This record gives sequence, structure tokens and C-alpha cells, in this order.
Amino acid sequence: MHPGPATPTNPVTALLQRADLVFTGGLFVTVLLLIVPIPPMLLDTFLALNIGLSLLVLLAIIYVKDPPEFSGFPTLLLALTLFRLALNISSTRQILIKGYAGHIIDSFGHFVIQGNYVVGAVVFLILVVINFVVITKGAGRIAEVSARFTLDALPGKQMAIDAELNAGIIDELQATARRVKVQKEADFYGSMDGASKFVRGDAIACIIITLVNVIGGFAIGVLQMGLSLGESLAKFTLLSIGDGLVSQIPALILSVGAGLLVTRASENTNLGSQLAGQLFRYPRALRIASGMMVVFGLMPGMPLLPFAMLAGVAGFLGKMLQDQETRTGHAHGAEAATAAAKASPTKGAAKTAGADPAAGGSTAAGTLEDVRKLTDVDVFAIEIGYGLLNLANAKSGGDLLARVTSVRKTLAREKGIVVPPVSVRDNLELEANDYRFLLRGKAIARGQLHPGRSLAMNVSASKVQLKGVPTREPVFNLDATWIGEAEKKTAELNGYTVVDPASVLITHLSETLKTNAHHLLGRQEVQSLVDHLKQTQPALVAELLPDLVTLGIIQRVLQNLLRENVAILNLPLILEGIADFAALSKNPDDLSELVRRRLGLYFVPESEIRPGIVRAVTLDPRLEQWLGTKVHRSPTEVGLALDPTTTRHLLDDIGRRTGELTTQGHPAVLVVSTEVRLPLKRFFESSFPRLTVLAFQELPVATEIENAGIVSVPAHLARAEVPLKAAA
Repeated sequence: MHPGPATPTNPVTALLQRADLVFTGGLFVTVLLLIVPIPPMLLDTFLALNIGLSLLVLLAIIYVKDPPEFSGFPTLLLALTLFRLALNISSTRQILIKGYAGHIIDSFGHFVIQGNYVVGAVVFLILVVINFVVITKGAGRIAEVSARFTLDALPGKQMAIDAELNAGIIDELQATARRVKVQKEADFYGSMDGASKFVRGDAIACIIITLVNVIGGFAIGVLQMGLSLGESLAKFTLLSIGDGLVSQIPALILSVGAGLLVTRASENTNLGSQLAGQLFRYPRALRIASGMMVVFGLMPGMPLLPFAMLAGVAGFLGKMLQDQETRTGHAHGAEAATAAAKASPTKGAAKTAGADPAAGGSTAAGTLEDVRKLTDVDVFAIEIGYGLLNLANAKSGGDLLARVTSVRKTLAREKGIVVPPVSVRDNLELEANDYRFLLRGKAIARGQLHPGRSLAMNVSASKVQLKGVPTREPVFNLDATWIGEAEKKTAELNGYTVVDPASVLITHLSETLKTNAHHLLGRQEVQSLVDHLKQTQPALVAELLPDLVTLGIIQRVLQNLLRENVAILNLPLILEGIADFAALSKNPDDLSELVRRRLGLYFVPESEIRPGIVRAVTLDPRLEQWLGTKVHRSPTEVGLALDPTTTRHLLDDIGRRTGELTTQGHPAVLVVSTEVRLPLKRFFESSFPRLTVLAFQELPVATEIENAGIVSVPAHLARAEVPLKAAA
């Protein structure tokens, strides 16, 4: 077989594929310009290239959507500055040796300033002042401040990314992408701070080179070329100023580009669209401006025509934009009314129930179907007030639904449970900015958001007080403040973690779903998990069901694990444990405890403070033995029977010692024997919902316990030595 014809390569594409060689060659030519004289024709070519590259950079800055996207600008700015200075040296060499430096410099010296070197000097000085004092100085200051604020806010942004990752709002890939973006932003503004110094130094160098050309050229013209004083001054002043203008105009273009780049805000759009969308957003402002133009035109001595023309244009634009805004508002209102009518089952049911009975059987069947739908209850639902509707409206930029889906994926990946679809709906009975979570129709959590503000959480115990609405973070009960946009920089610089309202709701949702995961796991969900496992582990499923246990027992075991935040990802290992121990007991609690021993290798590391080290509170051995005598078991439940005095002592002592662990930034962990682990956990679950209770037998062989304290024997039991010894 003969190979097919090769695909022709676009010359531009081929050149871009060798961009590294082009850039290296350009730098090499720039270095040669510093040393090797070049003819005027080649100098004209390079000067035109300098102007063209400056214009291309300016246009690229206008069309770039996010400033850090143009991360190569600081390096490009340095390269173009060096190229321009090399051209200055080449042109100076031509001016001082031959009195001629090509058509472009000669044209700037004669045509642009009409051969008047005094006018040329004034124009040149004005351009230098504009570039050096106004644009370069302002852009440099903005770059310096942006770099400082960006670098200072970097830790807070990293913490916010970690918080969203831990809450399940984003996955690892999204977190990595955001970290890279934050780092690129910091590198970009840091580089821009240094690049602004290049522009400033280039402006100073241009002034010095022009003065050297004028003075040196005047001396050479008089002493070496035999020109008169006037001829020498006119000739070399015009050439030097023309050379300065040719260099200063590209420098001015690049300075403007640098200023535009560092003053832009990231809005995922180009500069023209961004400015047009903001400048013409308010039609009333255009109409008022039109009236002001008319007033200026009617002032004595003012030309009426230009002001009248501008007033007419502004008035026409204002009228057109106002009409478009009105039409858009009507369209959105009609769309919202239609959507509300479609989404209102109550109104639909009322209309059906009030229909004429003689209308036929189809109406009766439809009514029955609608009534049956009213009995359906969502497994999990989110209800929001009308003030939060934009969070769920994709057309207005709301991403709540997508982020809810992301939370469900995260829980499936981390916990092994497939959360049923989460219903999101509005509820007019709620306050405008309130929301609540419903589990099978029962409200289990609620909160409040402030659209347009951000929640600043004081995670670093900062003493700085922020201006805003004080509140408490709904998940971890941290001190927090709802702040406006003006306070965000202050909050980030002082160690606050700042998140948007949607992130607050999603974090609350993620923690609520984790806490109630065992309530979400019904028989049907377990059957789906088993059916999925059956495709790869048919022998295991065949051995287990239906001979050894029922689906209900498997459900109870999985629920017990999820209830204590143990993932059920290793479902084959869990079912193998149930199969092995089912001959000993059919009690789900007993099976759960036996399965936990096999899973300890997977969930115990979550409580470690260092690899292989668990810092935990333990019980006095005498107290632990005594508690073992108070365990009561039934076919379905296990619990403790304690007197109020002992209960109060345990609550105080366990609370104090685990509180010390939490203060140190460690997880609250209590390690006891297998016999009392589950009864103790169930007994104190409502008082210490975040307390992890482990059994010694669950710890991997290489894991060591670093004792954080021992819960002592209550005083009233310590005095009763005989019962304790008897229990031993």
C-alpha cells in the first residue's frame, strides 16, 4: 500500500510551531543591533516592526478575557523594551556618523512636526511627561498594590479551596485547577510589578539618548562636517527628536497596554464588551447626559452644533436601550408566570377537582392521578425563599443545581452511598433569604443567606472586626460576618475565610447529607448496590442472599456503619464479613461490630494525628469493667442503663477531655473495649455527635495510642470498692 498524500501544512501554523526558535532568533538579532551597524533601509524595517508589535500587544490586551491569561506579557515587555533600546543605539550610530537614519526617522522629524524642531521638542517632552509621569507611574503603582494584595490574600484563597474540597463542593481535579489559577494570578501580578520598572527605566533612557543625540550631533556637525551653528542645530535636533518620537510612541502604546492589563477586572469577557456593558447599562444616565449637552451648547459663545449632535446621539441611545429593557422585562415576567403556573400542583389540582363530573372518565382519571402525585414525598429536598431563586436560575448565573449534583457525586465517591435525586424548590412560606433541608418531608436543618454579600469566617481567631451582619456559620458554628465587596480584601488579609452564599448552602448540604446518610439508605438503594456488586462478585452475593441473611439485615449493618461516618465503599469486604459471622449472630448490631474490625484499616487513619498515631481519651479500667455490667441487649437494640450521677460525671469528664483535643486541632476520639463501644456511643451520641468511639480491637496492628487523658471513676463509685471489685 502506498501512503496517502501528506496534509499540506499552513505556513503560519508551521511558524507558530517553531515559536521558540523565532523568539530566540529575535533576541539574538536584538543583541546584534547593539554591536553591528545596519543600513537605513533595514533600520526602517525594524522600526516599523517595533510599532507593529506594540499595536499587536495593545490589541491582544483589549481582547484578553482574564488578565492572568496574558502571563507572558511581563517577559514580552522586557523583550520589546530591549529591542527598542537596541534600535535607539542603531539609529544614534547612523545619526551621528552619517547624519541620516532612514525614511521613518526623517519623516517623523520633518512631516510629523513640520520641520520645526522647537515644536518637535515640545511634542516630545509632552509625550515623555504623559508616558513617564501619568501612565507609567500610575500603572506601576496599581501593579505594586495588586501584587501586594494578591500575595497577601493567597493563604486565604488556598484555605477557601481546601474548605470547599473538604465539604465536597468541588472534587480534587477542580481544587487543583483552582490552586493553579490562584498561583498563576499571584505570579502574574508579581511579575507585572517588576515589569512596570522596565517601562519607567525605558522612558528615562529615551530622554537621555535624545539629549545625547542633540548635543553630540551638534558638536559633530560643527567640528567634523563643517556645518554652521544654525545648520548643525536644525539638522541634528530634527533627527534626534524624530528618533525620540519613533521610540517614544511604541513605548507609550506598551505603557497604555500595561496600564489596561493591571487595571482590568476578570469578568470572562473582552475589554470592549465589558466597558460597553457597564457604560450603557443605565439608559437614564444617557438621557441625562443628553440634556446636559444641550445646556452646554446653549451657553453664550459655545458652538451649538457639536453639542446638539452629541445630545441627539446620547438621547437616541438612551431611548433605544430603555425600550429594549422594557421589552426584556415583559418577556421575563411572562416566562416567570408561565413557569409558576406549570410548577404549581396545588392550583392544578384545584382546577381539576372543580371540573364538571359529566365531562367524562378521562377527567376523573386525571384527577385521581394528580391526587396520587400529591402523596409522593421526596427523599431529600431543599426549599429556598424567593430571595434566593437566582442561586438556582442558570440563566442568571446560578449554579446551585450543578453544585448539588457535585455533592452527590462526592458522597458516592467518598462514602459509597448513592444519594437519591435532591429536589430544589421555592417556598413562599419561608422568609426571602431563608432555606431549609427536608428529609422525607421533615425539616432537619435550616439557615439564612444574604445574596450579594460574602460570608467571612473567623477561622484564625483574628481580632479585626469586619463591617457587616454578624452571624454563625451553620455547619461548625464559627463566628462569621456577612460582608460586602468592599470588605473582602480586608477579611482575606486578616485570615478570614471568605465564601459566597451558594458555597455556604452547599457546605451545609454536604454536612447534612453525611450526618443523615444512614437515613437515606433504604431497601431499594441497598438492592441496587447488591445488584451492581453481583455483576463482579456473583459467588459472594449467591452465598449471602437469601440463605444466610435478609436484605433488611444488610441494610441495618450498612446503616450502622454510615451512622458513625464509616464509608461503605468496600462493600465486598463488608458482605464477606457478614457472611462469615452470620452463623454466630443475626443481630445487625453484633454483625456491625464484627465487620468494623475488618474495616479498621480503612477508617481508623481518619482519626490519626500522625501516620500510625491516634491521640485519644481512654477510660479507667475499673470504670470500663463496671460499664460492661450495665450493658443491656435485646434482639434489636443495645444500650446502657446508668444512674444520673454517673451520667453527669461521664458527660463532664468526657466533654472536658475531648474538648481539649478539639482545641488542639485534633479529632475527638475515645478508645474503649469492644464490649462497651457501641452501648457507650449510642448513649452519648446526642451529647457528643462528633465524638468518634473506637474499639481497641479495631485498631490496625501498627497503630499506637497516644493517651490524651483517662476518664476517672466517679467519686460515689470509688467509695464503693466492693461492687467494683466484684465486677472485676
